[in-house]
Formats: sequence, C-alpha cells, structure tokens
Amino acid sequence: MEENNRMKDMPVGKLMIKLGIPMILSMALQAVYNIVDSAFVGNMKEGSESALNALTLVFPVQMLIVALAIGTDVGTNALLARTLGQVMSAVLLMYLHLRYNTEFEHGVKYMKPKGSIIREIYAIGFPAIISQALMSIMVYAMNLILRFNSSVQTAYGLFYKVQQFVLFLAFGLRDAITPIVAFAHGMRSRKRINDGIRYGLIYTLILMVVGLIITEAFPGRFAGLFNAGDSREYFIQAMRIISLSFIFAGINVSLQAICQALDGGVQSLVISLLRQFVIILPLAGFFSALAGTGKAGVSLIWWAFPITEAVTSVVGVFLLLKIKKNKIDKPAQEGN
Repeated sequence: MEENNRMKDMPVGKLMIKLGIPMILSMALQAVYNIVDSAFVGNMKEGSESALNALTLVFPVQMLIVALAIGTDVGTNALLARTLGQVMSAVLLMYLHLRYNTEFEHGVKYMKPKGSIIREIYAIGFPAIISQALMSIMVYAMNLILRFNSSVQTAYGLFYKVQQFVLFLAFGLRDAITPIVAFAHGMRSRKRINDGIRYGLIYTLILMVVGLIITEAFPGRFAGLFNAGDSREYFIQAMRIISLSFIFAGINVSLQAICQALDGGVQSLVISLLRQFVIILPLAGFFSALAGTGKAGVSLIWWAFPITEAVTSVVGVFLLLKIKKNKIDKPAQEGN
C-alpha cells in the first residue's frame, strides 16, 4: 500500500495503532519524567516531605507555562541539555517527515503563512490549549481546597503524577484519533468516521483498564517509590478511589478528540470545562469542607473525581450523538 493512500485506504483499526503507538510512547515518556522527579525528591535523606509538598504546589504553575508556550522548554534543570535535546529532536523529526511523509509536497513556497489555514488550525486547536490550561488551574485550585492538611496536598500531588502517566496514554491515542476521524470527515466517509469513533473508544478503554489494574494492584509499591511518609495513607486512599475514574476519563478524552475532528470545538471545550472546572471544583470543595470539619473522612474528597468523570461522560456522549446526527447522519440521508 502506497504511503499517500494509508489515511484513505488502510483499515482504521490498523491505522490507529500505527499512528497511535509513537504518540503514546512519547506522552508516556513525558509523564515518566514527572514520576521520576518526585521519586528522586521523595527519597532525599532530609526534608523529603516538605520538598514533595513544594513540588505539588509548584506543579500547576509549571503546567500553565507549558500550556501558554507549547513546545517551549522553561525548566530550570539542565536547560542546555534540554535545549540541545529539543534541537536534535526537531532535526530528526524534520528528516523523518521529509523522508517518509511522501504524501505531502515540500518547498519554500508552502511555508508562507495563510490566514485561513491559521484560523482553521486554531479553531480546532484552541479548545486543546484551553484544556491544557484548565489542567493547571484545576490542580492549583485543588491545592487550595486541600490546604487544611499539607499531607493530603502532597498525597494528591503524588497521585496526580501517576494519574498523568495513565491519562497521557489516552492523550497519545487522542492525537491519532483526531487526524483519522478528521480525514474521514473530509472524505465524507461515514464508515471510516464510525470506525474511527469505535476503535478510538475501544483502544482507549483497553489502555485505561490496564492503568486501572496496575494502580489498584500496587498502591503500596507506588507509595514506597515516592517514600510518601506521612502522606502514605492518604496517597493509597487517593489511588484506590480516583483510579476508578480512569475508565470515564479515557472516554472523555476520546470524546474530546472526536468532537474536535468533527468540527465540534465548542463541544470539546464543554467536556473539558465540565471535567476540570465546572463539576470537579465545587464538588471537591464541598467534600473538603465536610472533611475539614470532621464530618467526613478525607477519602470522601477523592470520590469527587469518579463522580465528575462519570457525569461528564454522559454529557459527552449526548454532545457527540448530536454532532453525529447533524454533521454525519443527516447529510448522508439528504445525499440519498
């Protein structure tokens, strides 16, 4: 099969695996850095608990900077090495692009910015940028909500690193789902759109089930990796409860990708707002108030996450069905 025909002719399930694996691995490596960073700090001989809490508090700021300047490295550790690494990566990626992406024409004339294309890019990409920014806002707000107990704050920050690793697998696959479904939408291929939706959800659920099994089976091992100290009990609680949200969170990530691919940027943004701001923060705040006054245990706070993701999934499915009806099913019926 010729390279320039794969997006059009390759079976969608196979195509999604081929495109998704490199992206999943890339996102996983990015998440591993945060886990290793916390593990290193947590195993310092002195001050590890305070250092872990500091990492928890500063992490949303780091995420926000990344969201505002995607592709720009603003870290303070080994800046030169990171910069050289990014330059080498860019050179390698350019070579691979020119060598293997033969379906694209290359030349200086194609490098001229075109307003209509830039607007189209940001019409699809803006919700993703907002979603990334919302992640940092949510973590920052959660730190404020949990400020009644620094050990609980630290436990959440540590678990968030593990959660990121699992969800970043879904983010990697998301970056394969979007172009596949968008290309099929451009082709007006109803079958390939439906295949993209089906395989995207199935593959994402498989990844999330694997992540759920690992986190539910080895919470103590992860606590030991981070040398969680006084946060250990809260960390294990968080892992056992919040991990239940992975299935619904994976569905929501896939739904966001599919909506974006079908020109549903607003719907994708709604899903992001629900799961990272509108539902989670008031619910977690309410549960935290009960825990802070002794009327409930800290574990109640963690249940805000599965509840939020489950409710958002229901709304997300409704939004996707509406998009599908208006942009796929209805035009197909009119065409007949």
